[in-house]
Amino acid sequence: MKSKALVARFAALGTSAALAVALCLLAAAPAGAASGPIKISVLSSRADLVSADNALVRIGGVSSTQGLTVTVDGANRTSAFAKRADGTVLGVLRGLKLGRNTIIARAGDRAARLTVTNHPRNGPVFSGPQLKPWKCQETATNLQCDQPPKFTYVYRSTDPSKSGFQPYDPDNPPSDVATTETDNGHTLPFVVRIETGYLDRDQYQIAVLFQPGKGWGGVAPQPQFDHKLLIHHGASCGADHQTGTAPAVTDSEAEQALGLGFATMSHALDNAGHNCNLVSQAESLIMTKEYLIEHYGTLRYTIGTGCSGGSLAEQWIANAYPGVYQGIMPTCSFPDAWSTATQFLDYHQTLRYFKDPSLWGAGVAWTPAQMNAVEGGPNDGLANAQVSDSAQFHVVIPTDPCKGVTDEQRYDPATNPGGVRCTIQDAAINVFGPRPMSAWTPQEKQIGHGFADVPVDNVGVQYGLRTLQKGKITPAQFVDLNQKVGGLDADANHTSQRALGHSTVLANAYRSGMINETNNLNRTAIIDCRGPNPGVFHDAYRAFAVRSRLNREHGNHANQLIWEGPVALTADSQCGLNAFLALDRWLTAVEKDKANGTYAQKIARDKPSDLTDRCYNGSGQKLSDGLCPAGVVNVEGTPRTVAGDAITTDANKCQLKPLNRSDHYGPVPFTNPQWTRMQAIFANGVCDFSKPGVAQQGTVPWMTYQDAQGKVIYGGRSLGAAPTSMVLSP
Repeated sequence: MKSKALVARFAALGTSAALAVALCLLAAAPAGAASGPIKISVLSSRADLVSADNALVRIGGVSSTQGLTVTVDGANRTSAFAKRADGTVLGVLRGLKLGRNTIIARAGDRAARLTVTNHPRNGPVFSGPQLKPWKCQETATNLQCDQPPKFTYVYRSTDPSKSGFQPYDPDNPPSDVATTETDNGHTLPFVVRIETGYLDRDQYQIAVLFQPGKGWGGVAPQPQFDHKLLIHHGASCGADHQTGTAPAVTDSEAEQALGLGFATMSHALDNAGHNCNLVSQAESLIMTKEYLIEHYGTLRYTIGTGCSGGSLAEQWIANAYPGVYQGIMPTCSFPDAWSTATQFLDYHQTLRYFKDPSLWGAGVAWTPAQMNAVEGGPNDGLANAQVSDSAQFHVVIPTDPCKGVTDEQRYDPATNPGGVRCTIQDAAINVFGPRPMSAWTPQEKQIGHGFADVPVDNVGVQYGLRTLQKGKITPAQFVDLNQKVGGLDADANHTSQRALGHSTVLANAYRSGMINETNNLNRTAIIDCRGPNPGVFHDAYRAFAVRSRLNREHGNHANQLIWEGPVALTADSQCGLNAFLALDRWLTAVEKDKANGTYAQKIARDKPSDLTDRCYNGSGQKLSDGLCPAGVVNVEGTPRTVAGDAITTDANKCQLKPLNRSDHYGPVPFTNPQWTRMQAIFANGVCDFSKPGVAQQGTVPWMTYQDAQGKVIYGGRSLGAAPTSMVLSP
């Protein structure tokens, strides 16, 4: 019987004594049976993405465990729960079985049910079938790369001659340990514990400011922990087939965060040079955050940091799996790997032509200035293309060696067509899907399945168009280049035909977030430290490509700031530190905002008024609130923007329009023979960049690439909203 009904029943008896009895019964009722619905929440992850058999669970609607019963699949697990210092009732449920687990919480006549789905600690959780072969570290205890975590300690010294962290022995503590004051008011020795372990078949690291000799648990962290997290990422873009090393979590940037009470974290699979796959990056990061929350405590907010490949990991995870971060600090940034891939394709193909004058037609000659202009950089376009091609193109060549794969295992089109293709696209076949049967090569026909499809295309691209329109190249040069630029086949070999992107793989790339449409990115606060060109193919335009995409999708870029300066790649020697401190203030303001509104709205309205775009001098001094003047960080182009694309550069396959001789082709008209060649080159039309790309669409948040049995879902499907608990009838 409900409490209000009990009062009413006794009051109806008409005696003050009876009413007093009822009130006494209510006063004696267990606190756990307080009024209001019970709500069960998994705090360490989504309820359907639990991993490693554990989950940190909160029981809402109760004020204590008195009178509370919690069961998992009928087994009583109430002892795991207790009222914590902040008044919440929390518990870590351990030993969950793989698959679905039903949690029921009861207090008096109130009850709720939540189903959680547990996945292996080695994965996968939502990335689908994992890379094979996979070589574990030598110290692994099984073929899934498990290994007990190891704990080491470092400290900050008072000796100015000792820079950075120094090794620390808790049994023989040094005498020169500095102190630090956390942002929640604790002053203590600056000693840091680093945990190194393995999850999702690869290495993770977690570091925290630590008091040796004292305990720490997920529901009872040490008091200096401020419940904030800084995630570190690696660089580059590649696809290894073996365990790697997690990015450092105690570098100079981490030192500031740790001293304030933050935890710092990394996972090897979030080093894009080791694993350039959005989905497995997101999975490993989510699993490691879950582990951290269960063992170290709940989080108020999470900030990501990283340069180059680290920046693309931050930006595409933030868009495809919103909520993983609340703020990010991309440096030398890329929006993603796969809209950038069109630039790398264009570089590779145009370089082949430019570097071999024997390919040039009769009477055609190119100057360095003209080549620079076609590549998009007036002074360094050709050099930028050459650095890019040398550094990154190999990751799409299937015969290229990769770590963890022997020469005998690796793909060879003649001798081993079924071998491992060491490419970033084949490592992401769950996302992209296989090539259609209609396009199969003899090797694909021989092995009976398609290789991973690739979401790039250059059909209809008029290379050098804007250069021609300005009269900087001749029609003869323009026609010769476009006739001979060609494309690539499935093995990244040159073909005379342009590279053809299929609509299915393009749709998968957009839906998955592999091409970052930023349609969910407004839920994350961004400070981008942007250095000048030349940036060793880390082009300045990319920060503004993200800005342009945000403007297109949301009508504003209120969540993004760009801080410029003259230092290559990083803008300023102190930009990372200043951005971290600023994001911390920004997210604290958002956290305090209890008014109605989405998180995206709060990010926009709670940004501190002094946080704007900025220009720095390179040595930590802010010169102005606003972007730097021309000449400091110039936004230059790419072969694709020179061909007419917008700075958004995410139309990986353009829609076509008929070739029209009356279109603007510059001051010098084509001759009739030249136009005949143009008609042959662009028989199906030329790019119409005023329209969206073929199959271009928004990123669907929180996708999975496996079904309940772990079988692959090529292209993925949406997980939908996170599961919530259901109120049960008495």
